[in-house]
Amino acid sequence: MSDLQTYTPYSTETLPSYLMGFAAITERLGGAPASWKVKEVGDGNLNLVFIVDGPSSSIIVKQALPYVRLVGDSWPLPLYRAFFEYHALKRQAERDPGAVPELYHFDEVQALIVMEFIEPHSILRHKMINGEMVAGLADFLGKFCARTAFRGSELSMKSADKKADVGLFSGNVEIPAITEALVFTDPYFDAEMNHHTPELDPVVAKLRSDTVLKAQAQRMLMKFASNTETMVHGDLHSGSIMSTDTESRVIDPEFVQYAPMGFDIGMMTANFLMAYFSQPGHRGEDLERYQEWILSVITDCFASFEAEFKHLWQTERTGMLYPKTLFEDQQQSSEAACEGVLKDIWDDALGICGIEMHRRTLSLAHNADFETIENTAVRAALEARNLMMGAELVLNRDTIPNATGLVAMAQDFNKRDFL
Repeated sequence: MSDLQTYTPYSTETLPSYLMGFAAITERLGGAPASWKVKEVGDGNLNLVFIVDGPSSSIIVKQALPYVRLVGDSWPLPLYRAFFEYHALKRQAERDPGAVPELYHFDEVQALIVMEFIEPHSILRHKMINGEMVAGLADFLGKFCARTAFRGSELSMKSADKKADVGLFSGNVEIPAITEALVFTDPYFDAEMNHHTPELDPVVAKLRSDTVLKAQAQRMLMKFASNTETMVHGDLHSGSIMSTDTESRVIDPEFVQYAPMGFDIGMMTANFLMAYFSQPGHRGEDLERYQEWILSVITDCFASFEAEFKHLWQTERTGMLYPKTLFEDQQQSSEAACEGVLKDIWDDALGICGIEMHRRTLSLAHNADFETIENTAVRAALEARNLMMGAELVLNRDTIPNATGLVAMAQDFNKRDFL
């Protein structure tokens, strides 16, 4: 793992001299290092991110920082997270080819990954704030979640290989600990780094006084911490998806760990719901049409997930779980067993979804969907709908049968006032 004594954070001035030591990179960029243009573009909380433009092509260089950028060096973080991100990207590329950036170089000591520059893509969250639609988004994301969930589990993997992988990623201790605190716990009490829109105070007090809600959130934390069903991205939201008008890719899996199969699709769905609830703060005449599109992404994403999962169940079920020796080899159907697995995934996804809707409004890292709405009274009213639907999902997820019911609930909460 990286050693701070030999680790050096790079800058736009010093990065070229580092990169010129690797022939594969210089050949890809072309020209002499003096001709390269380097720009630091990182807008996240944890890393330096550089675009390096050469005469022949461009690359992305991502280097982990030893602290949380949003907070400063008072919150140290281990550099080894780059090691796990690199290995997550390798596995995602194998499990869903073309869904993530191509890897060119990894330096464990410098906690640095060199990868494909995805262009002309832009961050999906920004596109949604601007009211832009992305064709094929739901199908891509549904298949990505299904393929990575299925192929990273013992439905597909040999048990020994999967257990070895769980052991490898279990070393990524500090990053999942952020999720365990900021996502599952901090929203439900007055944690030190929490903040929220002041007008939300009565809704926040209501949520934090609900012991049943808090117990359910902790129940989901127990699953997240102990259920190693599959390798998850761990932070799949609209800020970790890059899109054009017709194509998408997934980035930034540094929060990777083994966790319940419903985690990624649940977190992603929460971010689409937050985009949906925030739209009155961004849209004018096209508000209703754009909100309908967001909800269609949710329903179509779950449809894509289910169809792909069932396809993989029939064609790639080679692991120790639900073996064909118990079903097809005895001329018996495994369809009901598959439906049962999908039901468990759905239930977990809804619970995660509701909790993520809370943490992105009350905990440390908020969504630009709401935060860019300058009028706090307008913002708070929309956030309140988001918070109350999140609570409904956590408390009553077993009453929502499918994605159609989920979007109907969103439409209902979108009409209500809670302040």
